[in-house]
Amino acid sequence: MSNLKGPLTRIGVFYDGNYFLHVSNYYNYVHPRKRRLSIAGLHEFIRQQVAAEDGGDYNLCHIVDAHYFRGRISAQEAAQRGNQLYYERVFDDILMSEGVVTHYFPLKSFFGKREEKSVDVYLALEAYERAVSGKIDVLVLISSDGDFVPLIRKVNGLGVRVMVMCWDFEFTNDEGQKMVTRTSQHLLEEVSYPVQMHELIDSRLKKNDPLVNALFVQEEFNTPSNPAPVEGEEEEEEDNFNRIDRSETQVSEVLSLKNGYGFIKYPNNNLFFHYTDVLNVDFNELLTGDEVEFTLERKHNGQDVAKNVKKIN
Repeated sequence: MSNLKGPLTRIGVFYDGNYFLHVSNYYNYVHPRKRRLSIAGLHEFIRQQVAAEDGGDYNLCHIVDAHYFRGRISAQEAAQRGNQLYYERVFDDILMSEGVVTHYFPLKSFFGKREEKSVDVYLALEAYERAVSGKIDVLVLISSDGDFVPLIRKVNGLGVRVMVMCWDFEFTNDEGQKMVTRTSQHLLEEVSYPVQMHELIDSRLKKNDPLVNALFVQEEFNTPSNPAPVEGEEEEEEDNFNRIDRSETQVSEVLSLKNGYGFIKYPNNNLFFHYTDVLNVDFNELLTGDEVEFTLERKHNGQDVAKNVKKIN
């Protein structure tokens, strides 16, 4: 029997995991939504968006392949961080339930800083293999990295349409530092369907759109990496560090963790630090009691805060 509705549109989704986490942190800690991104809601949005862009039938647009790429600490190190292994498994379960194949790679240390190496290369190879084998009609890339331009050009040459889902945002953190995230313009110019997600989410017309609301998880729960505030844990008011050399590295331990920021034990005041100031691990991987090194910076109001925070292994 012939298919009167036309052929199925097969969609492949490829996540730059570090970028996805960065965006999810922004919506959880900074944006008024105060919610993380939902994998299920994102996949539903992708199907609807591909159908709209192609002028096709939503029921004939299906995600047939999805892959998530990210660097990750070792199991031995995670086991030393309280319930870190458990909550990594929780996220793995979420990805698995949505049919997302995970690709994790060991984080490497370079000059004391943890970095992902070659993760984007593995993503590009996996995406190109799916495209060249004819298994997908639309490739959806969740990334802002201009390094993927060669991949896009190759995939375009195969006749596979490419959609990039990206977020541009900026904000000023609690220390007055401006934080900016921008998508490569070269990347946007190469794709068939550039989707500026931040504009859709913040648009007045889309503000109460059920499809947009479903992009965010509906309930959050407190974990060691997202702990609930504790009564009485407040930053001290006075500062007696006038004689300290702020260029020297200091060592202490994490006193408490809040929603996107924390405090480090230090006399006479406990030092504030923002999640963007953590360098060699993700803020969500820190636990109360972790030993850290950091430098001091004097704010305009005379208070010292912790900068360049690094977890000591």
